[in-house]
Amino acid sequence: MKYMICVVDSDSGSGSADEMAAIDAFNARLQAAGQLIMAEGLASPRASVVIDNRGGAGLVTPGPLHDTEQYVSGFWIIEAHDRDAALALAVEASGACNRVVELRPFYGA
Repeated sequence: MKYMICVVDSDSGSGSADEMAAIDAFNARLQAAGQLIMAEGLASPRASVVIDNRGGAGLVTPGPLHDTEQYVSGFWIIEAHDRDAALALAVEASGACNRVVELRPFYGA
């Protein structure tokens, strides 16, 4: 079953050297176990563009969809046997990146 672990952050900046080392170690453990599908960081919402072309509207608006203090700053897509295994990995991820994370299953998971 596939899950996404979203990293919740604010404009506090990127991770410290210790946090990055912990994230690298966590990624290596996931990869060695065959559980890492993808992991990536995301730019600040200030770099986003919202596009709405429903019905050919062609609306393009710079900036985030929602103006909030917290946003998703990165993610892991993982493979886990079940929700409990994914939850255990999300707990590890939160400790590794020193951030709040959100665990969400993919449809059909």
